[in-house]
Amino acid sequence: MRIPESELILNPDGSVYHLNLLPHQIAHDIITVGDPDRVDSITKYFDSIEFSVHKREFKTVTGVYAGKRLTVISTGIGTDNIDIVFNELDALVNIDLQTRTIKEQLTSLNIYRIGTSGAIREDIDIDTVVISRYAIGLDGLMNYYERKNSVAESDIASQAQEILKSDLPEIHPYASSASDTLINLLSPLGRLGITTTATGFYGPQGRSLRLKNVSHDFLDKIAEVKYDDIHATNLEMETAGIYGLASALGHHAISLNAILANRVTGKFSVQPKETVNVLIKRFLDIWAK
Repeated sequence: MRIPESELILNPDGSVYHLNLLPHQIAHDIITVGDPDRVDSITKYFDSIEFSVHKREFKTVTGVYAGKRLTVISTGIGTDNIDIVFNELDALVNIDLQTRTIKEQLTSLNIYRIGTSGAIREDIDIDTVVISRYAIGLDGLMNYYERKNSVAESDIASQAQEILKSDLPEIHPYASSASDTLINLLSPLGRLGITTTATGFYGPQGRSLRLKNVSHDFLDKIAEVKYDDIHATNLEMETAGIYGLASALGHHAISLNAILANRVTGKFSVQPKETVNVLIKRFLDIWAK
């Protein structure tokens, strides 16, 4: 079935609309970061750069590290951008852009989020790494897509719904999971946790500046969620959407969170750039083996 021009929008050169990319310009292993400036923090370690393009908040660089091809792309902040990035990355490998038809042979990408996050448990130290085994989505993105939930995902989503319903009855949480393959590969990097993905940085993450939050104990409540001895550990703004879309589309994804803040103790890292840089280098060393 041909996909209409209104649904799959292409640029005059045939590239996908937002990312401005053609299929041959991405590797099958892709790192996503939120900040476009962080792309260079990773690609500075590359042996060579093959391609670079920057459109809006989406900066993409493809090159070679330790003899292996790797792409780094910035997504900007939030799952609304994740929806664009993941659908367009999938289109690049699984849709024939000339005939606008889905390929018979589908390709699975390996996608690694390297990002920052705030801990919601006192026992998680600043400048450490949390690997998102599962993610709770408070953003609603995956409620628009047909998908099958695992037992773990259904249980975690139900816990979050029950815990938050008194203060936030209109929110319908979903849950999503990391790739088992990538968890096994990268587990030496940090502690496994359940990450909560919020729709914003302030109120949706329980912060109050001048506006009062409707949930005065949001952090305490969300920290109660656990599954299989893995506890809710941190808050950020992309992981649940990444996991949900990756799983539904048949890709592998993992989210690596550099913990820069502890919301319980009120502390913030005094060396945030160094913490992220250490995570980047450790990831590249493991990935390249």
